[in-house]
Amino acid sequence: MKLTIERDALMRALGRTTRIVPSRTTIPVLGNVLLSAHDGRLNITATDLDIWISDSTPADIEMDGRITAPGGPLHDIVRKLSAGGQITLDATGSQLRVQSGRSRFLLQMLPPDDYPGEDLAPLPYGFRLPGSGLTQLISKTKFAISTEETRYYLNGIYLHPADRDDKTFLRAVATDGHRLALADITLPEGAAELPGIIVPRKAVMEIAKICEGADYVEIAASNNRLRIEAGNTALTTKLINGTYPDYQRVIPEKADIEASVEREVLSVAVSRVTSVSNERGRAVKFSFSPDGLTLSALNPEVGEARDEVDAEASGEIDIGFNGKYMAEALGVLAGETLQIGLTSAGGPATLRDPGDTDALIVLMPMRV
Repeated sequence: MKLTIERDALMRALGRTTRIVPSRTTIPVLGNVLLSAHDGRLNITATDLDIWISDSTPADIEMDGRITAPGGPLHDIVRKLSAGGQITLDATGSQLRVQSGRSRFLLQMLPPDDYPGEDLAPLPYGFRLPGSGLTQLISKTKFAISTEETRYYLNGIYLHPADRDDKTFLRAVATDGHRLALADITLPEGAAELPGIIVPRKAVMEIAKICEGADYVEIAASNNRLRIEAGNTALTTKLINGTYPDYQRVIPEKADIEASVEREVLSVAVSRVTSVSNERGRAVKFSFSPDGLTLSALNPEVGEARDEVDAEASGEIDIGFNGKYMAEALGVLAGETLQIGLTSAGGPATLRDPGDTDALIVLMPMRV
């Protein structure tokens, strides 16, 4: 294989793919990326055996070929070469020569036939949606994905068609048992038959990155795999094999007390009060009344904090929340006003942007 390619184009392709190259692996070839040159394009593929990412970019190809090269070192070399320059890749024997201007590097290659290919079984469910729509689903829910490996079925986003207000939407849900995030978008044509699938956390983060700036994305899925295509980049991931819990059971049907507060004002107050809260629990007491909202935190080892913000509440209630979880929720909701629905001091609370009916966050209370 021999080709010449623009440094910036190669940098973009390597940046999109090498993020999933394992830093440590017992299978040496997984530390490499697969480079395939043909028909005037260079295709780069990386995998960790759960996710496959490939990116295609134009190149001046002198000799077609297929090789593997160390992903991390190759990306690091290209990153440090001068922007706007030309890079020559010349594979001979077991070495890849990388040359740009006066800089030359030799990288050891491994046989391309040893590189694991992705499952090519048919994906029966397919549809197309705006890149901004998929980005919206992910950005509004990913913060609530569980990191607890024992409940592995919560370690991702649950994607499925869902009914609301006599309409069907494409819905994403994430929960770690302490908070739940839900987001809807208009159901794309062809998505009505999609079974409920759980997309793993690592794949979710990569999908969010490849969808940035994409006008549209193509989605294909089966019961155990998902494939996303955005521009010249494609990602295939294994899905989590498990049953997602009935999340609707934790969403209160009706709130006994409704409160309204400026989101940014509350966010700043929560940040101040959590400065003294216990590092482990981050417990903050929220005291609602028709006169306003008082936040307080007590840490015997540090001290105490108290802050007051203007708010409108239909009743009085004292309830505790994890300050970190509240802060993350406030960072996801984008409206100027936050609507909080409360049932009891021991019951879940709902957080909404009154101007956005397609997103909902549920927070479980803490004892304070």
